[in-house]
Amino acid sequence: MADMQTAEAEAEAEAGKRPRSVRVVLLALMIAMMLAMLDNMIIGTAMPTIVGELGGLEHLSWVVTAYTLATAAATPVWGKLGDMYGRKGTFMTSIVLFLAGSALSGMAQDMGQLIGFRAIQGLGAGGLMVGVMAIIGDLIPPRERGKYTGMMAGVMAIAMIAGPLVGGTITDNLGWRWAFYINLPLGAVALAAVGAVLHLPKKRAKAGIDYPGVVLLTLGVTAIVLVTTWGGTEYAWTSARIMELIGIGVASLVGFVFWQTRATEPVLPLHIFRSRNFTLMSVIGFIVGFVMFGATLFLPLYQQSVQGASATNSGLLLLPMLGAMLVTSVISGRLITSTGRYKIFPILGGALMIVGLYLLSTMDTGTSRLTSGVFMAVLGLGMGCLMQITLLVAQNSVEMKDMGVASSSATLFRTLGASFGVAIMGALFNNRVQDVMAERAGALGSKVTEQSAQLDAASLAKLPAAAREAYQHAVSAGSHGAFLLGAVVTVIALAAAVFVKEVPLKGAGPKTDDTTDGTAAQAPVAEAV
Repeated sequence: MADMQTAEAEAEAEAGKRPRSVRVVLLALMIAMMLAMLDNMIIGTAMPTIVGELGGLEHLSWVVTAYTLATAAATPVWGKLGDMYGRKGTFMTSIVLFLAGSALSGMAQDMGQLIGFRAIQGLGAGGLMVGVMAIIGDLIPPRERGKYTGMMAGVMAIAMIAGPLVGGTITDNLGWRWAFYINLPLGAVALAAVGAVLHLPKKRAKAGIDYPGVVLLTLGVTAIVLVTTWGGTEYAWTSARIMELIGIGVASLVGFVFWQTRATEPVLPLHIFRSRNFTLMSVIGFIVGFVMFGATLFLPLYQQSVQGASATNSGLLLLPMLGAMLVTSVISGRLITSTGRYKIFPILGGALMIVGLYLLSTMDTGTSRLTSGVFMAVLGLGMGCLMQITLLVAQNSVEMKDMGVASSSATLFRTLGASFGVAIMGALFNNRVQDVMAERAGALGSKVTEQSAQLDAASLAKLPAAAREAYQHAVSAGSHGAFLLGAVVTVIALAAAVFVKEVPLKGAGPKTDDTTDGTAAQAPVAEAV
C-alpha cells in the first residue's frame, strides 16, 4: 500500500513537471524553426554588401540557389532517417550541420566558398523544419496539436516580417558575417535544451538506408528546382539546358516511384498516399506554397514601384497579410483543439484565398495603400486557415512510424509549390510587364526591361517621367495577371478541401482501434518528456 502511494506521489510530481518540460522543448523547437525561416531573408538583405567585399557578382544567385537546392533535396531524407533511427539524434545532427554551415559561411573568403558552405547550411536546414514538425507530432496528441501548429505559423509570419529588418541592422552595424554568426548562439540554446529535456525512444531500423531512392529523389527534386529557378531568367524556357533538366527530372522521379515499390525500407513509402486525406493535404500544401511565396515576391514590388513605398523596411509592407495570417492561425488552432474538428478551416481558407487574390488582381496605379492592405489581409486570413491544417491532417492520417515521412512530405510539397509559384507567376509577370512597356514607352520601354522586368528603386528613379509612369502601369498589369493566376490555382485547393474526410482528432490516452483513414493514436507526452 505504501509503495502504491509512493508511486502515485511520484506520478503526480512528474505530471506537475511535465508542462514545463514540454514548454522548454517547444521553445527550443521554435528557435530552430526560426533559424531555418530567418536565414534566407536575413541573407537577402546582406547580399549587396557580401558581393561588394567578396566579388563574384555573376555567381550571386547561387548563394540562395545552393541553399534552396540542398534544403529541398535533404528534406525527405531527414524525415525518413528520423523514422528509422530516432527523432532526437537526427534533429540534433541537423542543428549541428546547420550551425557548422553557418560558421563556415561567415568565414568564407570568396564567393565559391560561400556557395559551398551555404549548401552545407541548407542540408542542415532541411532537417530543422522536418524535425520540428515530427517531434511535435510525437509529443502532442492530435487533439492538442492545433494550437502548437498555429504557433509554427506565427513563427513563420514573424520571420518574414523581421528577417529583412534584422538583416539590415546586423549588416549595417556588425558586418555581413554576423548575418551567419547570429545563428550560433541561438542554435546552441536550441541544441542544449533539446539534448537536456527531450527524451524520445531510441530506434534502430533493421534495414539499411534506401540509397538508390535517395539518389533518384535528390536528382528529381534538384532538376525541378533548377528548372523553376533558371527558367525564363538564366535560360529561355525552350532552351536545351531547360529541356535537359526537365528530362532528367521526369526520368528520375519516374524511376524513384518505380523503385519505391521494391525497396525494403523506401525513403518515401507510397502507401501513405493511399490515405485520401494525406494526398489531398499534399495538394493543398503545394498550392499554399505556390500562392504564398508568389504573393510575398510581387506585393512588395508593386508597393515599391507603384505606390512609392520605401524598400528599407520591405518586411513591413507585408504586415497586413502576415498579421492576419498569424491571428487566424492562432484562433483556428485553439478552435481545433477545443472542438477536435477541422474540415471547415481548409474550405474557409480556400474561399478566402480566392477572394483575396482576386481583389489583389484588381489593383491598379490608383489603388491606395489602405485598400491594398485590406486586400492583403483577406489573403492572409485564408492562408492562416490553411497553413497549419495541411500538416495537422497529414500527420493525423499516417501511423506513428511514418510521422517523419509525413512531416517531410508536407514540407517538400510546400517547397516545390513555392518554386513553381515563383517561376510561373514570375514568368507571367515578366512577360506582361515587357509587353506593356513596349506598348506605352516604345523602344525605350523595351530597352528598360530587356535585362529584367523587376527594377530596383535606384534604377526606377533614373528613368524619365514618361518611362517611369509606363513602368508603373506595367507592374500593375503584371501583378493583375500573377494574382489572377493564383486565384485560379487556388480553386483546386478549395475543391480538394471539400473532399477532405473529417476524422475526429484524438486526445492523449491509450491507443484505440479507431484509426479510420490511417489515423494513428499518439503516444502520451509523458513517454517523450
